[in-house]
Amino acid sequence: MLAIDPNTNTERENYKFLTGSIIPRPIAFVTTLSEAGVLNGAPFSYFNIVSSNPPLISLSIQRSEGRQKDTAKNILGKKEFVVHIVDEQNVEKVNQTAASLPPNESEIDLAGFTRVKSSKITVPGVQQAKIRMECQLEQALELGGHDAPGCDLIIGKVIHFHIEDEIYQNGRIDPLGLAAVSRLAGAHYVKLGSTFEIERPK
Repeated sequence: MLAIDPNTNTERENYKFLTGSIIPRPIAFVTTLSEAGVLNGAPFSYFNIVSSNPPLISLSIQRSEGRQKDTAKNILGKKEFVVHIVDEQNVEKVNQTAASLPPNESEIDLAGFTRVKSSKITVPGVQQAKIRMECQLEQALELGGHDAPGCDLIIGKVIHFHIEDEIYQNGRIDPLGLAAVSRLAGAHYVKLGSTFEIERPK
């Protein structure tokens, strides 16, 4: 078995090792508002649950050469954002939003998403998502990097859920109905495949 010291790797080598190993990764499609009122949309696969009491989620937004991404800037500015679950029906549109646009252009418009008002925050969501979560900023941390931080770790509190009726029954979400997709390495994605159950020991 290979033994690798990450300190001897380049950032890109460590990136490839992590994204190839920690799979599949759920994808958050995040909408934010800029100070000028432009609706930004971007996908992030460094995304997960932090807590259910209260409901907290995490986003790690990587920087490029120390430069903060628009999503992080907007979250820190407005203190709110919307997280959408990426599924088989909306993944193509979400992928279009990964294009590099100037801050005054909206990825939502570029991809042809339909805006929908949020219930408790000012940031709109997109109608095409089966699940969306209105979030307020709970905490933000600058982490990593050598000369400058390498990422912005965002902890958001979910203050409102929106779930498509057809996939929510008896207090549970139907995973097949949601049809969420996840990231692998590179340009590869994965759909939900076969499932199995293992009872936890008491």
